[in-house]
Amino acid sequence: MSKVIGFIGLGVMGQHMARHLAQKFPGLLVNDIDAGRAAALIAEGTKVEAVSSPAELAQRADIVFLSLPTSAIVRDVVSGALGPSLKKGSIVVDTSTTEVTVVKTLAAELESKGIEFADAPVSGGEKGAADGALSFMIGGKQGVFEAIKDYCAAMGASVVHLGPAGSGQIAKAVNQMIVGAAFAAIAESFSLGVKSGLDTETLYRAIKGGWAGSKVLDVAAADLLSREFKPGGTVDIHWKDLNIALSLSRDTDVPVPVTALVQEIFKAARANGDGKKSQTAVIRLWDELLK
Repeated sequence: MSKVIGFIGLGVMGQHMARHLAQKFPGLLVNDIDAGRAAALIAEGTKVEAVSSPAELAQRADIVFLSLPTSAIVRDVVSGALGPSLKKGSIVVDTSTTEVTVVKTLAAELESKGIEFADAPVSGGEKGAADGALSFMIGGKQGVFEAIKDYCAAMGASVVHLGPAGSGQIAKAVNQMIVGAAFAAIAESFSLGVKSGLDTETLYRAIKGGWAGSKVLDVAAADLLSREFKPGGTVDIHWKDLNIALSLSRDTDVPVPVTALVQEIFKAARANGDGKKSQTAVIRLWDELLK
């Protein structure tokens, strides 16, 4: 018997993820606080069914995917809107970037009710979501991973099981630490290069084939040249993710001085009014120096 799949959260990432999931598994149930987002998917021909509330979706679905903006919203949706309506034996899969402590609490809470939970944060940004090329980092029981991996594969290019609940979010914290540090380093290094007389595009072409080359550099260079800083991922979101990494470092007593500094750079970019722009907008902190 085929499973009924649901998806809650059709924002920047979720709309693309739901579209790819529905292509492989037509009849996907979807819900978002903005009903227009589900209507837009239906209007473009995506084979989804909009449901009126998370509770209705939970009553019908065997596996519920979440793509939500904050740990607090994940906690409220799972414990509140979903919790009383979830079927025994169902699975909740959180693809959001969520605090490890929240994940472990929710997993234990749901397990006591006979419901499984997996944290499955993703990397790849909006382009990865649009291309169906996300990397999934999954925490949860082995059996739960086996039950959800094909659905994750419909939305991504990489699906890796890391261990028990919370493991996926630990991997995502590591990912965001590396990516955030790279964006900050690119911002200051390109500012130095341009201030010293180099052209941005020529500098990018000169270094992209060497050890400095990376997906982060490619994304950043496009933004540095266009100066549009259109999100996918935003300064606000990455600042939030770095806070999760710092919280994990405090819990484990592991020093992360580079991440602490990078978090301050992203905090400064938010204070500069660039929170809703792409992560590369941290370079605007150096813009006055480049005039």
